[in-house]
Amino acid sequence: MVFVNSRAVAPEAVRPPTLGAVDLDFDHDIELVLAFLNTCDAEKGTETLDDHDQWQQWCTDRGFEAVPAVEAAREIRDSMRNAVSYGARPPELATTAWPVQVRLRRGIPVLTGVDALGTVLVAATRLVHTGHWDRIKICPAEGCLWAFYDRSRNRSRTWCSMRVCGNREKARSWRERHTTSA
Repeated sequence: MVFVNSRAVAPEAVRPPTLGAVDLDFDHDIELVLAFLNTCDAEKGTETLDDHDQWQQWCTDRGFEAVPAVEAAREIRDSMRNAVSYGARPPELATTAWPVQVRLRRGIPVLTGVDALGTVLVAATRLVHTGHWDRIKICPAEGCLWAFYDRSRNRSRTWCSMRVCGNREKARSWRERHTTSA
């Protein structure tokens, strides 16, 4: 019996890495998705998506020309926030599809957004498909609810800031334990 090394007979073609060839910037995607998720700020009591002019300004500040309806943006934002919240199940949306385009960049198909909301959804889709989505979390601290990206090695971060929200929650918990025992 004769064994043949298949690599010696037919060497593999050297292919450039696909992700590097299209210059995907995951940090940009993360920042864009977080900025969108944080258009509501529980601590300050502000809501960008309550007013079309504020939503338009948010889009303009990020270089988007096409601005979709604020109602659709709020519906999608709330559903995405529910999806990353602890144990929350988002309801099915009335608007289940959003227009995006597939363009060739250096011969590789790449999703691109048609407008501001489409661009946010494309960024979120890339995060889902690359495993980054699971690191987006909502701070469970009462009165905060800030979306943040968990950069900890074991994905165990709970609060947006250990110095602020984490410290408050731990101090509150300590006071509750010691008040009830006295």
